[in-house]
Amino acid sequence: MKKISLVCSLFALLAFVGCKNEKKDAENLDTMNDTIQVEAPAETEVTKSVSVTMEPKSKSTAQGEVYFSETNGVVTLEAKFSGLTPGTHAIHLHEKADCSAEDATSSGGHWNPTHSKHGKWGDAEGYHKGDIGNFEVGEDGNGKITMLTDQWCIGCGDEDKDIIGKAVIVHEGQDDFKTQPTGDAGGRVSCGGIIK
Repeated sequence: MKKISLVCSLFALLAFVGCKNEKKDAENLDTMNDTIQVEAPAETEVTKSVSVTMEPKSKSTAQGEVYFSETNGVVTLEAKFSGLTPGTHAIHLHEKADCSAEDATSSGGHWNPTHSKHGKWGDAEGYHKGDIGNFEVGEDGNGKITMLTDQWCIGCGDEDKDIIGKAVIVHEGQDDFKTQPTGDAGGRVSCGGIIK
């Protein structure tokens, strides 16, 4: 009887020690898991950019640089020009990055992938995706314009948003935002293709 009691006590002791060790091992494993957890790196948006050199057209002396950059789905346009006549000039994006014609007509019409009527950017009645607007040129022939939009992209492949393959055109006059389909802005005095 004593032997049976002793054996039972021994089994109880082993079971108790085994459970205690399992609990300790589980705690150690939890601690190990805590120490080897690694946070995934935060995703950062890469800025895309493209610059355009503007060349004189229609016997003008207008030239300049246009810089497009895209970050977090917003495209910024920054443009500086020289050699323009003082006053107000229209600037648009046209259908093709082709400035080969002397008068830049090789660039086609305004970029209008949504088949809207011509108008001022943001007009509820409609506007082309290429209808940037007007900018002022001083007596020194210099002018600049800046614009931000989420309606363009750089090289995303979306035909309704992608500006790659289009042309930047500066006109000799101002856009009246009414005359269809061009805004009666006059000849094309500077052209640059947006090519990646």
